Amino acid sequence: MISLCLAIETSCDDTSVALVGADGFVHSLVSANQDLAHAPFGGIVPEIAGRNHSLHLLPLIEQIFKKSGKTWKDVGGIAVTNRPGLIGSLIVGVVTAKSLAQVHKLKLIGVNHLEGHILAPFLRDADYSPSFSFDEPFLALAVSGGHTSLYQVDELEKYQILGATLDDAAGEAFDKFGKMLGFEFPGGVKVDRTARSGNPKAFDFPRSMIKEDNFLMSFSGLKASGQRMIESMGLEKAKAQAPDLCASFQEAIVDILIAKLDRAVVQTGIQNVVITGGVSANSRLREQSEKWAKRKHVNLQIPPLEYCTDNAAMIGYAGILRLNKNQSSPLSLGPAPHSLAHDFIGEGL
Repeated sequence: MISLCLAIETSCDDTSVALVGADGFVHSLVSANQDLAHAPFGGIVPEIAGRNHSLHLLPLIEQIFKKSGKTWKDVGGIAVTNRPGLIGSLIVGVVTAKSLAQVHKLKLIGVNHLEGHILAPFLRDADYSPSFSFDEPFLALAVSGGHTSLYQVDELEKYQILGATLDDAAGEAFDKFGKMLGFEFPGGVKVDRTARSGNPKAFDFPRSMIKEDNFLMSFSGLKASGQRMIESMGLEKAKAQAPDLCASFQEAIVDILIAKLDRAVVQTGIQNVVITGGVSANSRLREQSEKWAKRKHVNLQIPPLEYCTDNAAMIGYAGILRLNKNQSSPLSLGPAPHSLAHDFIGEGL
């Protein structure tokens, strides 16, 4: 049995490395973001992201061993994100992981980035442990800049997609709205901060598909509505009312997400729920979902902020669980921009 796994995450613009135990304990996690590199362009530039991963990855691996006091002799396998994501970014992580696996004669496992997010709430460290385990079925709402999906998880490797966004991801809507208001990249974080002093009922934004009896979501109409409102007000006036605009826009997204979660709990009867992904760091989503969970007697788990955003710890946990089931990837492992057909039941829904 493998007791410690080195994990690498380079699916987008964050370079991350972790050492994770078989029980999900995070022995060490170090990451480097590229916000300053992409800020002048108002979004992630794939070529810049790939180049920066090449600069950051090996120094981070050296740093994590120094920080943890572990050595290569303690490591039993290597997990790496190989799908989905930006191809140029994934290549850096995959090639590095394969090279290290050969040099140190270690087993290698490619991990789906989204599976990592689903398992992130079950990581543990000196300050955090989950309130329930995944021994029983649970619902997972994975919300980020690239993905917004609702899953029913019956056990490891059995993930059924109940519904997903039909167009934009919730995180993308946050970022684009922030950009409309002139916020620097990443705009979503600044929308959250600005909204804290605003009135969420000041403006009436649409909540697409919120009443439809399914688990599908849509945020493109909301984004378009935000753009029309800002244009009609004029940017100067919109900036003056940014707290109310951000709070109202944010409330629409949060209402949609919680409504779909609530419907899933009612229809499946499953009371264990996790919210994960970059947008799960949003303060309003955390606040409102906790109130909803208490009201509906739902067991809700949201990971600490460092495990919400893209991180190698979640990849390491998914990887070590698979490695200890005698799974491994060949050295021909390659990157893929999308999930594979067998990754999720209902893929392409």
